[in-house]
Amino acid sequence: MNLFRTKSIETLRREAASDQGLRRSLTATNLVSLGIGAIIGAGIFVLTGQAAAQYAGPAIALSFVISGLGCLFAGLCYAEFAAMIPIAGSAYTYAYATMGEFLAWIIGWDLILEYLFTAPTVAVGWSGHFQGFLKEFGVTVPAALSTAPLAYTNGGLVATGAIMNLPAVVIILLLTVLLVIGIKESAAFNNVMVITKVGVLLAVIAFGVWYLLRHPGLATRNWTPFIPPNTGTFGEFGWSGVFKGAAVIFFAYIGFDAVSTSAQEAKNPQRDLPRGILGSLAICTVIFISLALVLTGLMPYTSLKVDAPVVFALQEAGAPVALRFVVEIAALAGLSSVILVMLMGQPRIFFSMARDGLLPAVFAKVHPRFKTPYVTTLVTGGIAAVLGGLLPLSLLGELVSIGTLFAFVVVCVAVIILRRTRPEAPRPFRVPWVPLVPILGVVVCLLQMLALPGDTWLRLVLWMALGLVIYFGYSRRHSRCEE
Repeated sequence: MNLFRTKSIETLRREAASDQGLRRSLTATNLVSLGIGAIIGAGIFVLTGQAAAQYAGPAIALSFVISGLGCLFAGLCYAEFAAMIPIAGSAYTYAYATMGEFLAWIIGWDLILEYLFTAPTVAVGWSGHFQGFLKEFGVTVPAALSTAPLAYTNGGLVATGAIMNLPAVVIILLLTVLLVIGIKESAAFNNVMVITKVGVLLAVIAFGVWYLLRHPGLATRNWTPFIPPNTGTFGEFGWSGVFKGAAVIFFAYIGFDAVSTSAQEAKNPQRDLPRGILGSLAICTVIFISLALVLTGLMPYTSLKVDAPVVFALQEAGAPVALRFVVEIAALAGLSSVILVMLMGQPRIFFSMARDGLLPAVFAKVHPRFKTPYVTTLVTGGIAAVLGGLLPLSLLGELVSIGTLFAFVVVCVAVIILRRTRPEAPRPFRVPWVPLVPILGVVVCLLQMLALPGDTWLRLVLWMALGLVIYFGYSRRHSRCEE
């Protein structure tokens, strides 16, 4: 059996056009909202200030521009494939069409790492914000039920004496039930969360602009110099700091690729998937840059190295107390929508892999009433709840970023390959300036991967080794791909 056998684009299109049981109910607006829901999480409320204080100063706005360009390159490649092959497998399906089954399995297994670990990672963050919000009203969750029973220190796991992180478990299970009930209901919930957090961020930006207009000398003073001189250490201000800041806040953008997993539930995927991917990226980039400029204008960048820089800047500027509470609510909404979209994306990867025979057929089962992949949704939610309830944030977070960047690299390379092997294939959306744009996407993502610590690479290797055992032990023998 050929490890590098591919699925033809025609076969993939027939599968996309046939009734796979999933309900097509998502509009372009829903897809843009899903993208924003996945991208804007608590990171924007924390990373912007900390990266400005430690690396880039006011030029953190330029870091967002650089990082946004890197995501744009990958986003354009995702958009071409999503319109060309509108099927639920995302990068897994794109790899199957261009690089063959073995590499498709590798990227599919990698996507499982990305989505399966992102949800519990964000859920642990949600738990921390939720507990902080409750403390504003004098309510404290017992430590035994609000922290992980395991902590990661000195390269190993040690017991903390806690039972579980109950808030993290509860939010994952609630959103899992919502996803089983239906994609339309889940999208409606996500829309509410997105409107909440975007509305609050726009209110913060508007307040900042109003305050700076009332104090015209403040922004000039805080933005001078816009790029602080380098301290003599690479990455500590200067242009090297701008690029270091871009590497740090790059992960605030992660999530737009989840839109492509909803291809078989979009009403008009060829038209709307590119709009969803690129539209959500554009909106988030404008918000990120605007917020960065406002924060560094309101406060000296050196003072923004705090846990909640947005709330801190508002307090120092004399913003109404109510706005602080609203920002906390927006952070909770942001985290909730990220968890939802990640829990939605993972089952659809399982669905595509099971349909191809690489996973047991039960993973492709669709609920007869709700028309959702309920088995994989319950499996994903259950595993994510266990991980979020037992493991610490630091360990979970390190496993997410490298998997995402690897997927971006594969998609960018796949565009170049398919342009050469199938130049005549219809492409409703085309990446401009091929191969330049995909190559730039590969370079930016590889640089981000190389900046990650060695331990993260080791865990990726171990995860992939487990995937190879499953592939050669089960998937290769049950594949439905024609020779």
